[in-house]
Amino acid sequence: MITADSLLTIALERGLCTGEDPLAGEELARAVAAEFGMPFVPLAGRVIPAEVLARLPRAFVQQHAVMPYAGEDGVLHVAVADPIAVDVIDSLGHVAGGRIQPALATADDIARAITRHYGREAGAPDDLLPEHEPAAGGIISSAVTVAASEEGQASERDGPIIKLVQSIIAEAVRRRASDIHLEPLERRFRVRYRVDGVLLEGDEPPKRRQLAIISRLKIMANISIAEKRVPQDGRIQAEVAGRTLDLRVSSLPTTHGESIVMRILDQEELKPGLAQLGFLPDDQRQFERLITSPDGIMLVTGPTGSGKTTTLYAALHHLNQPDRKIITVEEPVEYQLTGINQVPVNAGIGMTFAAALRAMLRQSPNIVMVGEIRDQETAEIALSASLTGHMVFSTLHTNDAPSAVTRLIDIGAKPFLVAASLRAAMAQRLVRRICPQCRRAYTPSVRELHALGLTSARLEGATFAHGAGCTTCHGTGYLGRMGIFEIFLVHDGIRGMIYDNVTAARLREQARHDGMRTMREDGIRKVLAGLTTIGEVVSVTVGDALQPL
Repeated sequence: MITADSLLTIALERGLCTGEDPLAGEELARAVAAEFGMPFVPLAGRVIPAEVLARLPRAFVQQHAVMPYAGEDGVLHVAVADPIAVDVIDSLGHVAGGRIQPALATADDIARAITRHYGREAGAPDDLLPEHEPAAGGIISSAVTVAASEEGQASERDGPIIKLVQSIIAEAVRRRASDIHLEPLERRFRVRYRVDGVLLEGDEPPKRRQLAIISRLKIMANISIAEKRVPQDGRIQAEVAGRTLDLRVSSLPTTHGESIVMRILDQEELKPGLAQLGFLPDDQRQFERLITSPDGIMLVTGPTGSGKTTTLYAALHHLNQPDRKIITVEEPVEYQLTGINQVPVNAGIGMTFAAALRAMLRQSPNIVMVGEIRDQETAEIALSASLTGHMVFSTLHTNDAPSAVTRLIDIGAKPFLVAASLRAAMAQRLVRRICPQCRRAYTPSVRELHALGLTSARLEGATFAHGAGCTTCHGTGYLGRMGIFEIFLVHDGIRGMIYDNVTAARLREQARHDGMRTMREDGIRKVLAGLTTIGEVVSVTVGDALQPL
């Protein structure tokens, strides 16, 4: 059933009213009925003949919020609350056994008419509502409240669905979640929060509230509530506990309804310096030296969710000075960075990574960031730009740092161009930090030590720790995440090997000979320092263990 929120959105989209002065109650319903070419019918006080009521069973009218109100010349006139519920209107003819003439009425009117003419039975919609929730939701009843309520803040005037949605978002913030997953299952509506990379279940709303919650979120994200067959994307800006959050919303049709995932983008996450990314002092000095190069290209590699974009944002924040012009091209622009020109990709109008990058270079930037190098054209423009006085940052999806070279060549970049422009590639993964509130020293088992290949010589001065679990970390023993890194430097010897188009294995072997520390070795250093656990490092560096060291 269409809700008050969604009807108001239709009216706003069609220009029937403005958000500042929405038409109220019946006037708005009449305007929407006219827009859809439907008659409007008020049901209050109408006497409906028994033979008309007998055409539709009580269970059907209660389930679909419809009300038969007249019958003439073999046509049954039925009031509906949702002008775009074509499937319900189509099924009316089959249930009633004849021709149907739909008309629009408010959901409040329909609910009261059902109660008045059919009576109320146990389990009817009104009985399912909590005592504080207004009956039937109302097609218009909360429209003004929805438009006027503060973004992201549920007040006493707001409806139960608005409050429930805000409580889900607030709980995600309280748990420090990066994503909210709302997943329709056969008999329940599951809510999960991704905290430090791990999905944790939250309180589940009633299954009967599923459609209303999804509709509310789609309205907030400014995506179509009428379209339920294709994926959609939108954004929500919410105020929670005095913080402004951007939520990137994705809807996906599934067997039991639309699955919603909201990525929480918090500007506060970008304010910490490079040290908070997880660099140990020597790696941080090396990284700072690389990003302050006057030209060349620096790549950050890793799978989706490994923190590549956060690392590049932190680097740009570190470099952002009044005497430098910085331009980024991203898909999408996740965080707004003060003082930096950010360009969103829009393939639908021809604004691809390559097209945007080509135009950006005419803006005379000092530093350029390309969200991801995906094709030959983008790769060659980025590499050429790095040879003409620009420092270029970008990301690639590779398992380790040396593989960035072969990946560039595989997508069509010329080896001599890669050799001349690439300064370094850094691979990374994320591991959870031990919670400082419940951190406890412990002695690892022989099996754990063997998993990391630790010898007795490496154990001298080591501080092994784990989290016991407390209220601060919600019993997980972890609080926040940090990176483990592998920095592949391109010097003259490596440059010659790239020019000769050698394999990634040969590049890795030479880099190891030159002193490159692998991600697993960096993780081991952080385990020995008591910053993370053996299990965390082993879980994200399984592939690293198979590489020649």
